[in-house]
Amino acid sequence: MRKGGFISKIRLVFIVLVIFMLGWAANNTYSFFTNLNKEQPFSFSSNEIKSPGDWIKETDVKIRNNAVTLLVENATWSTFIDTNSMDPVIDVKSHAIKVVPKNPSELSIGDIVSYNSEAASGIVIHRIVEKGIDEQGVFFITKGDNNKNADLQKVRFDQITGVVVAILY
Repeated sequence: MRKGGFISKIRLVFIVLVIFMLGWAANNTYSFFTNLNKEQPFSFSSNEIKSPGDWIKETDVKIRNNAVTLLVENATWSTFIDTNSMDPVIDVKSHAIKVVPKNPSELSIGDIVSYNSEAASGIVIHRIVEKGIDEQGVFFITKGDNNKNADLQKVRFDQITGVVVAILY
């Protein structure tokens, strides 16, 4: 192989590498400046945990000096008992605003729902961790954030009494 041909290939690899690095730097610079006013949580974990859906649009929140108004249809107020299953997100001193979902397609993994539970003999508020379909239709598997295991029973849409759209501390 000629020495000149080898050097040309090294130059080409170097140029491609420089172009790649410039593109990477430009993208990160753009991302940095376009996200300056957005909170960005930091985590050492790369496992994405599903968050609740976007039930309240930014345009439906009005903030003034002496009041905050949320434009939420069919909202209800919730308080909680001290079960610790949703610690630290929801606890006995927390309050929430819930809405009744219209159909199962509105609910997603990550949403926090309240549902009638035969196993608990009452209302349970847990996060949806799985959504599926079986011979009886759509079902949800829920889990308390502070529980090691998911709830044992499948939750059906007709058991769901509300979805948490805001938590107040």
